[in-house]
Amino acid sequence: MRGKIGLVVGLGVGYVLGTRAGRQRYEQIKAQAQKVWETEPVQKQVTKAKDFAASAAMAVPRAAWNGIAKVVASATQAKPQSATAPVAAPAGETKAAG
Repeated sequence: MRGKIGLVVGLGVGYVLGTRAGRQRYEQIKAQAQKVWETEPVQKQVTKAKDFAASAAMAVPRAAWNGIAKVVASATQAKPQSATAPVAAPAGETKAAG
């Protein structure tokens, strides 16, 4: 469905930009597009899209805050080293190549 809409929009834009019919035809196309834009079904979808965008925009800061809180919490907790943790060699010592 989205592909069909994109095709129709692309064809319309291409026609408007490429037409040699002049300003009068452009104004006719523009008026027709405005009529379609102002129809109730189109405006319902516009409202849905605006509401979705607003709710999604509000979720981003909340998700970022939750992520930051998790990182800070894990960084501030003292964790004991496990027995399998690598031990650093004393300064100046290197392993012999074999």
